[in-house]
Amino acid sequence: MHTVAVLALDGVIPFDLSAPIDTFGRARLPDGREPYRVRVCSVGREVSAGAFTVRAPYGLDALAEADTIILPGVAEPPETLPPGVAEALCSAAANGTRIASICVGAFLLAATGLLDGRRATTHWVAADRLAALYPEVTVDPNVLYVDNGQFLTSAGAAAALDMCLHMVRRDFGSAVAAHAARLSVMPLEREGGQAQFIVHDLPPAPAGAALEPLLHWLEDHCDRDLALDEIAAKAGMSTRTLNRRFREQTGTTPLQWLHRARVRRAQYLLETTDHPVERIAVQTGFGSPTAFRERFRRVVGTSPQGYRKAFRKAGESAAEPDRRAAPRHARTGDRT
Repeated sequence: MHTVAVLALDGVIPFDLSAPIDTFGRARLPDGREPYRVRVCSVGREVSAGAFTVRAPYGLDALAEADTIILPGVAEPPETLPPGVAEALCSAAANGTRIASICVGAFLLAATGLLDGRRATTHWVAADRLAALYPEVTVDPNVLYVDNGQFLTSAGAAAALDMCLHMVRRDFGSAVAAHAARLSVMPLEREGGQAQFIVHDLPPAPAGAALEPLLHWLEDHCDRDLALDEIAAKAGMSTRTLNRRFREQTGTTPLQWLHRARVRRAQYLLETTDHPVERIAVQTGFGSPTAFRERFRRVVGTSPQGYRKAFRKAGESAAEPDRRAAPRHARTGDRT
């Protein structure tokens, strides 16, 4: 039987703790046997989990007997691990134990040095901090999980289920993993990555900056086929000066900024209307459905239809969106 040790440190995030316990605990072999033995471990046996306290039946010594160790996230990831934790994890890794982190549990795994030189992920909100604290780790904020073989990391919340189901499939095959996925009411594989959940804010210009009126104009006219020359003329600048000012004030180019504005408006239309992709391509200035799909997937990490399926609210009216409540980037009139 495969032993999974879930290490609960003080401040453990309840969902991160329960997701692997439930997923591995639900798994069953075709003959009905349980393939996993799940053990919850901690340093002091009793740890805070926010709204409640967890009393773990096992200590750090259980990590030495585990085939897989799971590191759930904690509310405030420490830069220095509690006494004995790093040593226990590194010792287990040296013996070939598989170690996986959930959400900001990647900070705990990175603190051991075991992720140095490897690709990893975490919740997109914390990705920049992880990269800054651990520059030897290649942080990818766009994926649901990263499997390096012995070491795995996952993004936030539901991505823990994706990673755990992936490990079940690695261990016991697709049939066992699919059964566990059905019991968890989860697809065995989700389309797209973490990028579709990221809020892709438009780079702003400083308040009162010369470009601020131009940025508002671009948002309101992002459905038009705007060339750089026209944007420069609107700003009263040469294209060379416009590019330089854009870099200085927003950190990007005019056309890159415009593409991001179009993608944001497309996201809103996919969430709030039943307009076909071809129509949304025109409404957002891409013109060609192919160009729209390619740019959307590049930025969001999934297809327009995949995004609509994931983010369209059940039972939501397919009527035209209420533009009074729409964000600025979605208020441009339908000119088709």
